[in-house]
Amino acid sequence: MSAPQSAPLSRRDLLKAGVLGSAALAFPLERSVNAGSVLDARMPASKLPVPFTVPFATPPVLAPYRSYGTTDHYRVEMKPLMADVLPGFKTPLWGYNGLVPGPTISVEQGRQAVVRHVNNLPARHPVLKYAPWTSVHLHGSASKPQYDGYASDVTNPGQYKDYQYPNFQAARTLWYHDHGVHHTAENVLMGLAAQYHLHDPLERSLPIPHGEFDVPLIVSDAMFRNDGSLLWNNNDESGMYGDVILVNGRPWPVMKVKRRKYRFRLLNASISRSYAWSLDSGEPFTVIATDGGFMPSPQVVKSFRHGMAERYEVVIDFSKYPVGRRVVLKNTSPKNNINYTNTDKVMAFTVVGDDFDPTDNSVPDQLNPTNPVMALQVSDAVATRRIDLVRSNSKFTINGHTWDDVVASGHSLVEASPHDGDVELWEIRNLSGGWFHPTHIHLIDFKVVDRNGKPPMPHELGPKDVVYVGENETVRVLARFEGRGKYMIHCHNLVHEDHDMMSQFEVLGPEAGDDPLGDPCQSLPEPPDDDPVAG
Repeated sequence: MSAPQSAPLSRRDLLKAGVLGSAALAFPLERSVNAGSVLDARMPASKLPVPFTVPFATPPVLAPYRSYGTTDHYRVEMKPLMADVLPGFKTPLWGYNGLVPGPTISVEQGRQAVVRHVNNLPARHPVLKYAPWTSVHLHGSASKPQYDGYASDVTNPGQYKDYQYPNFQAARTLWYHDHGVHHTAENVLMGLAAQYHLHDPLERSLPIPHGEFDVPLIVSDAMFRNDGSLLWNNNDESGMYGDVILVNGRPWPVMKVKRRKYRFRLLNASISRSYAWSLDSGEPFTVIATDGGFMPSPQVVKSFRHGMAERYEVVIDFSKYPVGRRVVLKNTSPKNNINYTNTDKVMAFTVVGDDFDPTDNSVPDQLNPTNPVMALQVSDAVATRRIDLVRSNSKFTINGHTWDDVVASGHSLVEASPHDGDVELWEIRNLSGGWFHPTHIHLIDFKVVDRNGKPPMPHELGPKDVVYVGENETVRVLARFEGRGKYMIHCHNLVHEDHDMMSQFEVLGPEAGDDPLGDPCQSLPEPPDDDPVAG
């Protein structure tokens, strides 16, 4: 598909969309983010908010505008907004339904969802001047290829696409974010990210915190210019690191909590920053769920490492603290992040003496002991694959390949071709000491088998779809591949992904899988009978 005439595409953009042939690979390609002297315009630290002075807030939950049978229909519009991020300044952002982060979508297992994502972004980014095409990925969903947010399946400004989500998996914290080819980092930093909660009967039956005490925490970081706008610096394509930590879009917020247990759905939505969490009180977290849902049993840890795009559900018990106590969520930064004065702290909790509902205020010894992913054994594997993550010739690569190579192959190049139902062992190697690579495998949940030959960390003992592959680490993961078609594998440092550490695999079956480019977007305006207001 082509962009609107008002938004002509660069050579790089055309190449990424597959509009140019493989011969174009020989030409130099433009880069949209360059450090240059941009840091001269950085907001001085004296004008940034003092940590724990901005009140905490949670994103609203989006209701379906229409339901037919077992299918719920939602409409989400990507559009610009002027946000109050730093007190006293306005920041131009892009939001799902004009919110940053976007609204939470909450669904029940067995009910399908159709989400119409409408691209009403401007024809050009106001600073970086690229055409803001988008592709929405519901991260953690076993969606069909054409609804998975395939990077080259782009929707341009003035177009929309209906994404279908099956919601048959076990309860989990998912998130939806942009995955548009070459500009994922910029689009997500502009605000295109939000959580999506899938519930099931097991989750509803557990006596863990629910309702008011089940709280999304979307952590990200950003840097700002002295006028309040975002400052763009990808550090020679190695990563974007901010000096302001945001939780649900607010800088270092403070949250009032009652003297009981809370469940936090903790998402690292940063472009390039990883975290190592702890509480300043020294009290532990109880980790109850990972990317793919509940662990077999909870894990109690005083600190844990958290890569980009990973989700961990943790329970914190505030009954241990007196009224008035402030508890700080701290960050002891892992290696190869760029740190600033207050990036060692994230948010604070102030304990209040309000009454609370005492139900659902415990963590059982077992959560999901029969999870089929965690029951997999290495002996079940019918194949072993090696995935090498390497920076070569100024490009980040997977097995020596980039997404440019996938595009040049007519989207036929794959790193693996498991058959539907096969169990495979993937050995993911990062032999570099200069970068860590949180690696996301689309479609599947996997089990972390070992890390440099040692057992996985306690907080990883649940079903995963992203694994932190640290400097000079080799991580083995085990998964059953169920489905059909082509799906991406990539580093979730989104700057690495865009430059160009992304490839794909294909799940084979008796019949061909759906084409990830096979369900094109539509041009606005929307048909009158699809108007959510009229419905």
